[in-house]
Amino acid sequence: MAAKIRKGDRVVVLTGRDKGRTGEVFEVRPDAGTALVRGINMVKRHQKQTQAQEGGIISKEAPIHLSNIAYVGKDGKPTRVGFKILADGKKVRIAKSSGAEIDG
Repeated sequence: MAAKIRKGDRVVVLTGRDKGRTGEVFEVRPDAGTALVRGINMVKRHQKQTQAQEGGIISKEAPIHLSNIAYVGKDGKPTRVGFKILADGKKVRIAKSSGAEIDG
């Protein structure tokens, strides 16, 4: 299935403790159906010290399921994402609420 949410998209959280917050997707994991959103779903992890990284308790983003986030359209409101085949045969993503093409 084609990806409705992609890296670099601005999304809003629909459910959970971060409901209503927005952020940018910096990693999508299609096999697990999850995404990592900058500043959303932060968790604390105990990390062992290595040569490259200092040890201690660090905060990092945990994956959030794709069903719990929605693409934010140009108007700043969450919208569903659909697909449209252009006349030249190119497949593009569109915002369902406005019908506008999504860049990217």
